[in-house]
Amino acid sequence: MNRGVYILKRLGLAIPVMIFGITMSFLILYLGPIDPVGSILGRQATPADIRQLRMALNYIDSAGNPVPLWEQYFRVVSDLFLLDFGDSWVIQRETPVTTLIINRMPATLWLGFWSVVIALGVGVPVGLYAGLRANTVRDYASSGFGIIWRAMPNFWLAVIISGLITAGGALSFYRTAIVETQVSGTPDALGNLFTNVEIFSGIPYLELLFIPVPNPGPMFVAFKWILPAALVLGSSSMGNEVRIGRTAVLESINSKYVETAKAKGVSPRRIIAKHVGRNAIIPLLPVVMGEFYLLIGGSVLVESVFGINGLGNLFFSAVLGPDIPLVMALVFIFIVIQILFNISQDLLYTYIDPRISLGESE
Repeated sequence: MNRGVYILKRLGLAIPVMIFGITMSFLILYLGPIDPVGSILGRQATPADIRQLRMALNYIDSAGNPVPLWEQYFRVVSDLFLLDFGDSWVIQRETPVTTLIINRMPATLWLGFWSVVIALGVGVPVGLYAGLRANTVRDYASSGFGIIWRAMPNFWLAVIISGLITAGGALSFYRTAIVETQVSGTPDALGNLFTNVEIFSGIPYLELLFIPVPNPGPMFVAFKWILPAALVLGSSSMGNEVRIGRTAVLESINSKYVETAKAKGVSPRRIIAKHVGRNAIIPLLPVVMGEFYLLIGGSVLVESVFGINGLGNLFFSAVLGPDIPLVMALVFIFIVIQILFNISQDLLYTYIDPRISLGESE
């Protein structure tokens, strides 16, 4: 099957998943016990103010009659699919939801990037190393490392590390080591990671093109600030990768095609690189792609503990509001991201494992 056709087919199948996720979120928010009108106006609001706001939020019509739930539902769903997210109700009243998401997105992307880098850069090599040194002291030490990281819950590890690096903690020196950085909030350096260098200055249309050049100083400050949170967020994935990587190597290294390669006189390095390593990556792919799902749920907890002004913290505040337009927009975005990662995982499988195809050839 052509990859373009496959992608279109998967996107079509993803529509019911999106509708189900949006529907469940809608019912929980609109039928929940928390009234957004009360959160906005407070207890001192007059009946006239409450009536006016309910009309503005489309809860009641001009005659004071409740707007049917199905009508509110179809309005919300249609606006989401048209990417019309509306304005915030509670977090920043009358501020476009798109603006809030764009402002908070850099911190979450920076956190997610380093979480994945730490998990992959440590977990995968340690797991492969443990498998190649099976039943040795090095294997036991590497496997124990993975088990320890996997066993520590994210919420517990986040609270412990946050407490250690705050003022008076055992690791409080971390804040002032090399360069002073804050441990909560969002540093100004995050907005100054790159300098845009124009390529065709003065040439119409082409002057819009530029090359982002990294700024070493702000980039190091932003890295040092996000490192504790990224370590917490990537910890559980790191442990999974160690365990599954070790098992995958053991299965590959004892396979018949490895024995055949040895009989042909292929060097051990080539066997490990071409046969063992490549086949060991196949079972690791779902784990690696699953990290992106953990980032969505884990970022809510980690950002709240470390005070990071990202999408996870924004989502948590919006749910407590409840800021319904903001929650629905974030749920919609999270579902779209998961669908895209699922499709990417299927496509990557076809490149890594030639035995897997997208379907019957036409």
